Amino acid sequence: MEQTKLGNPAAVGLAGFAMTTFLLQCHNLGWIAVGPVLWLGLFYGGLAQFIAGFFEFKVGNNFGFSAFVSYGAFWMALALYLIFGTSDEIVKSYPVLKLTGSGVAYFLLAWTIYTGILFIGSMKQNGALAFVFLTLFLGFLGLTVKEFTGSALIGTLAAWDLMICAFAAWYLMAHVILADLGINLPVGKPWK
Repeated sequence: MEQTKLGNPAAVGLAGFAMTTFLLQCHNLGWIAVGPVLWLGLFYGGLAQFIAGFFEFKVGNNFGFSAFVSYGAFWMALALYLIFGTSDEIVKSYPVLKLTGSGVAYFLLAWTIYTGILFIGSMKQNGALAFVFLTLFLGFLGLTVKEFTGSALIGTLAAWDLMICAFAAWYLMAHVILADLGINLPVGKPWK
């Protein structure tokens, strides 16, 4: 029986992650308003990445399944947290939704821990993926410290680190897409 070739869901998952991460850092560096980040966070970094994760499940990639579903959910949660948690009108009616500094800090801390776990697993796969997760871990760590301490400098350093992370994820996306066309971008050996 002939088996139908499936597309690699990582192409969409990595693209959604990279683009949304890039735009959020453009916002964090003061270059753009938050609106584009919220829309992209809901639909491309959120929903599309979430769906890509379930397709990773279908092809038997537990790492991709966990990463894309989780970070897709992260983007949707962050976008909704910012939309509903910063609206005075909504918060007045539903104070439980209020966006607080400590709430954001602990939200980011939880994602830092999760990302650290995935970073360990990424080191077994290839150097490019390990680099994406290293920069993501450092970025989450920096943003967490910024939220706990209020340090603008640490927030700026984290934003630049996450810019690098976004471009690394785009590179990995290009590797996935171009491989089907016979163009093999190097991704490096596993780190351990």
